[in-house]
Amino acid sequence: MARRASDAAAQVGGAEAGAAGSDDHRAISAFLDAIAAEQGAARNTLLAYGRDLRNAADWLAGHGADLTTADRAQVEGYLIALEAEGMARATRARRLSALKQFFRFAHDEGWRADNPTLRIDGPGRAARLPGTLSEAEVTRLLDAARQHGRDAASRARNACLFELLYATGLRVSELVGLPHAALRGAPEMLMVRGKGGKDRMVPLSDPARAAVAVWLAHRDRAEAAAQARGQAPSRHLFPARGGARPMARERFHALVKEVALRAGLDPARVSPHVLRHAFATHLLAGGADLRVIQTLLGHADLSSTEIYTHVLDARLRALVMAHHPLARKS
Repeated sequence: MARRASDAAAQVGGAEAGAAGSDDHRAISAFLDAIAAEQGAARNTLLAYGRDLRNAADWLAGHGADLTTADRAQVEGYLIALEAEGMARATRARRLSALKQFFRFAHDEGWRADNPTLRIDGPGRAARLPGTLSEAEVTRLLDAARQHGRDAASRARNACLFELLYATGLRVSELVGLPHAALRGAPEMLMVRGKGGKDRMVPLSDPARAAVAVWLAHRDRAEAAAQARGQAPSRHLFPARGGARPMARERFHALVKEVALRAGLDPARVSPHVLRHAFATHLLAGGADLRVIQTLLGHADLSSTEIYTHVLDARLRALVMAHHPLARKS
């Protein structure tokens, strides 16, 4: 973790010295070390934090201030400058989030007596409902996945990928990174390593378990042949060519588009994340509790899951109209 944080700090602050001073660089590096150790933050997350904080530090340095001593007015000036540049609201919200976490850390460490971002409200994010598919469209997609591929092994792998994704709502990185050992013995529950190294259990449907069994038989035959040629054994359920690495996320994205075309769906509407949304939306529409869906999706905060409540609107209205005494009279 420390290596990951120091690499990120070096990449962000390396080649170009920029306007920010060495005190700011040391403070940013210490902050990255802390979130790597305490939160298990991924390297890309550390790089994003580092870039955002370096950008703020450079702007402040250009206006006679620095990151470690900036007051509320100076931080607000930076945020106003971002808006004046036409920066997207989501990007400005992310920049402010990085600053809030940095100043909270600085206050906790005793570097500062105050937190200048404590009463600064962010621009928020534009309300956007996640794209999803109907149950009939998902059925068409699953049928197309079973038929897509140059041979029986490819078709079995594709069927397994799509069945697992829709049955579990995994993130695409979680899906392609699954070890084959996790699916041995036809388990009814799957242990998933999610964001921040957090584990969660998700149940497997019967169709998903059946698809896994068929694919494992094909995979094991191919693995035995590869080892006979001197190739090292692979730990991955969906290995890339050569077996050392899992299937690339980009390859799975392309595969989803191919299968969508075969199913007669607009590829622009279909992605691995849309299938994750379909998993959550269909569960909620079927009566699942929002807290359960939060756990299955691996959301740290319930607010990330609450966006799916839009699917309840029509069902709740129908329930009220059917059962409320005044609604029945009208």
